[in-house]
Amino acid sequence: MPDATALASSKNRLAHLLQKREQDILVKWLERQQQGARRMSLAEQEEAARLSREFLSVLNTAAQSGTSDIYLSAWQPAREFLSDFSAARARSGYTPSETASFIFSLKQPLFDLLREDCGKDADALADEVWRSTQLLDALGLLTVEAFQKTREDVISRQQQEMLELSTPVVQLWAGILALPLIGTLDSARTQVVMENLLEAIVKSRSDFAIIDITGVPVVDTLVAQHLLKTVAAARLMGAECMISGIRPQIAQTIIHLGVDLGGVITKATLADAFSLALRRSGRVFVQASKPEPGTES
Repeated sequence: MPDATALASSKNRLAHLLQKREQDILVKWLERQQQGARRMSLAEQEEAARLSREFLSVLNTAAQSGTSDIYLSAWQPAREFLSDFSAARARSGYTPSETASFIFSLKQPLFDLLREDCGKDADALADEVWRSTQLLDALGLLTVEAFQKTREDVISRQQQEMLELSTPVVQLWAGILALPLIGTLDSARTQVVMENLLEAIVKSRSDFAIIDITGVPVVDTLVAQHLLKTVAAARLMGAECMISGIRPQIAQTIIHLGVDLGGVITKATLADAFSLALRRSGRVFVQASKPEPGTES
C-alpha cells in the first residue's frame, strides 16, 4: 500500500480541482474511458457517465478531508463505492484490467489540469502529480482486490453448485436409493455426497442405499476411505448401504491397497445391487409371459 501522504487541506490543488473543475474532469475522463480496449455500447456509455459522476462526488468529499490514506474513515464512501463497482463488474464478465482502467484512466485528465493550475512551478507540479499518483494507485489496487474477491466468491459458489449437481440421489424404488458417482472423489465432494445421501435417506425413509462407482476412474486408498465413511454414515441413519460398479481393475486395486471392504456389500453392477435390494426388501417379481402372436396382451 502506498505511504499515506498528508494533503494540505484547502491549499491542495487536487482537492481544489475536484471541487472547482469537476465537470471538466468528467468530460475528459469519459473520453479516456471510451478510448479503452473495450468498445462501449450506448447503454454502457450512459452507465459509465453515471458511475463517473458518482465517484467524482465521493472522491471530492474525501479529498477535502486533507488526507490521502484511503483506509481512514473519510474515505469509507469511496471504498464502498469501488467495492460495489468492482463486484458488479466481476459479475458482469469484465476483466480485471477493464475494471481497474476505470480508476487509472482518471490520471491523464487530472494531470493535465494540474499542469494548467501549476503553470511554470515545476516543483509544485511534481509534488501534486506524485500525490495524485499515489492516491490513484491505491484506489486502483483497492478496485482490483475487490474485483478478485468477488470473482473468487463466484467461482467458489459455482464449484459448490457443480458438486451438488454432480451427486444426484435417485430413488429407484420405494425405500431404495441410488447415488451414481462420476469423476474424482475428493474430500470436498465426499462431504457433499454424504450430506445429500443422508438427507435423501431421512426424507424418503429408505432402507437401502446404493453407491454406484462405475463412473469413478480411479479408486485409491483415499477414495476407498471416503466410501467407507459414507457407508458408515448411511448405516447410522438406519439404511443398508451397498457399493456397485466394482470392476475387475478396481477389485485388484482395492486388494493391492489392502483396503478392508469385508463389512460392505459390493456388486459388479448397479442392476445387481438393485436386484439384491429388492429381494432383501421382500419384493418378488415374476416375468410376464409374452402373448401369442395375433392375440391381445
